[in-house]
Amino acid sequence: MSSPAKRPRPLALPALLAGGIAIGFSPIFVRLSELGPIATGFYRLLLALPLLWLWMHWETRRMARGTTRIEWLAIAVPGILFAGDILFWHWSITYTTVANATLFANLAPVIVTVGAWLYLRERVSYQFLAGMALAMSGAALLVNASAALGTRYVLGDMLGLITACFFGSYVVAVARLRRRYPASTLMFYSSAVTCVLLLAATLVSGETLLPDSPQGWTALFALAWISQAMGQGCIAYALGHLPASFSSLAILIEPLTAAVLGWVWLGEALGGLQAIGGVIVLAGIAVARRSSGPIAA
Repeated sequence: MSSPAKRPRPLALPALLAGGIAIGFSPIFVRLSELGPIATGFYRLLLALPLLWLWMHWETRRMARGTTRIEWLAIAVPGILFAGDILFWHWSITYTTVANATLFANLAPVIVTVGAWLYLRERVSYQFLAGMALAMSGAALLVNASAALGTRYVLGDMLGLITACFFGSYVVAVARLRRRYPASTLMFYSSAVTCVLLLAATLVSGETLLPDSPQGWTALFALAWISQAMGQGCIAYALGHLPASFSSLAILIEPLTAAVLGWVWLGEALGGLQAIGGVIVLAGIAVARRSSGPIAA
């Protein structure tokens, strides 16, 4: 399979931000789902697979050769990591507050920055670190109003940290594999792996597999098509053309999107601290962007 182009693409940054916004819809769709959290995650992958297959078929029909079994094993790694991300994220919400779970899961940029420096040999400047600290401070403010730190939340908070490790590792793995494969190939096969693992987890947990109403199916299709196919697909595309460390930081626009949608769609209060946090997130992304250039050819 021929390698994807490494030259800078003008659509990479808009795709990255669009992907962060799209996955910011996921808490809304999960809230509207009639199924349990793991079963909802399973349908998120299952219903996205047809769209991802069409994208892969369109993008790879001119590729010259196939892929060996060993290469398929490499492509499966992001699928395993993403399954861990979803599982530990949902378990974290079970044992701590949603705000705490979000706060600790948003430490993923730290994991990505370290992994990109050690594994991808990306250079990290002091200006980027300043932008990262600024953006993550804004993300903390977004959930500060309802965050609760205490001993009874220790288990859930630790699970949130594990979530950050899984998602951070997922971003690094996708960025690495994007040097060899198109985004559509990675997304389809890794999503298929995640789907199988979440199906097994759903059956073990005993959660119901079928929604009760058309509205329940609508929420699942929206989650799959918007947050998974579009959101994660745009992010995978951008990771082939932008540094992984910056990409993970820009994805912090997700909690900002979720806060705004919760205010508009669900009537959840959006306080002054959250508004300030959103502005700080955007400022931090802008500072980091000035020190992060696209991947060179």
